[in-house]
Amino acid sequence: MNAEVAAKLELIRQFLVTADVIGVRFKGIDWFAWVTAGASNAVLLTAETGVAEVLVTAADAWVLTDEIEAQRLQDEELPAFQLHVNPWADSAAREAFVREATNGGKICSDRPTTTETPLPELLVNYKRVMMPSEIERYRQVGQKASAAMTEVLSNAKPTWTEYQLAGAGAEALWARGLHPALTLVAGERRLPLYRHATPSSEPISQVAMMVFCARGYGLYANLTRFVCFGKQDKYAQLHQHVREIEAQALDSCKPGVALNAVYQQLKQAYEQHGYPQAIYQHHQGGTCGYLAREIVANPDTTDTITANTAMAWNPSLPGAKVEDTCVLLEDGKLENLTFDPSFPSVEIAGRLRPVPLEIG
Repeated sequence: MNAEVAAKLELIRQFLVTADVIGVRFKGIDWFAWVTAGASNAVLLTAETGVAEVLVTAADAWVLTDEIEAQRLQDEELPAFQLHVNPWADSAAREAFVREATNGGKICSDRPTTTETPLPELLVNYKRVMMPSEIERYRQVGQKASAAMTEVLSNAKPTWTEYQLAGAGAEALWARGLHPALTLVAGERRLPLYRHATPSSEPISQVAMMVFCARGYGLYANLTRFVCFGKQDKYAQLHQHVREIEAQALDSCKPGVALNAVYQQLKQAYEQHGYPQAIYQHHQGGTCGYLAREIVANPDTTDTITANTAMAWNPSLPGAKVEDTCVLLEDGKLENLTFDPSFPSVEIAGRLRPVPLEIG
């Protein structure tokens, strides 16, 4: 069993002792990836829970699954965990095993049943702070996701529909072993209308935005990029404003700073640039990791930023947006996990930020 899994099991078992809990169940795709150091229980990408779960007690750690999934999980995902396999048509057998393994004692879970309790804040907060091995995996996910984005936008054609661009994006992510959890596309007509533009059959025409939430090892790389065909000055000033607004938020991301303070910084920046209503027209991002957003910042989120926290802020205006996934390192520096040096960028407040890719 690797050191990361061992450290997490030790933390869970310390909680078992102090909270007088017999077992912890991790059912969600996010929690499964966390406790197994990046393994996946996902089959249906739109589901929140997968085809297996983890049960941890003071003495043992099992992966609970059915006979359909067991061999693949053992061969490819979980060589270090014990497996308990139930018939696929007999889910009650799993529950009986859990009761037996915990002597019918108190259980907490990320998705609790009526007889279970929610996970404590201790574990929830621990999931949101990356270990060095997690940050290294996150770097790999970010690099692959940004390379996929650059590849697709570099080959895009104005005659492509939004569906085609989104499909090419999903294909490029799959080719790199990443789950295309989200691919948003807005072409020229829809771009100024919708912040969350799910793809349509319309041609992208002269300008398009594409958004990725790409999942690998359970970790989400979130990024937004634009492509335009020929010189497009219509949105240039808006893009500059968005980058400057983002810079104020990034400058405020320091250890101990509350997320609502970053939100207020964004609100003030929008006002300074002449867009006082923009803060209300789209969420501004927040922390991320094993969820596309662990916490979305708003006026009431008093959770504080700590070292080794991942973040993705996405300030936007009609027709312009900027987004990358960063991690706040121990030395207080923000590392951009989704930076691709081959994608065009400009320096804003000492950071290289993406600009629309111009083709032709």
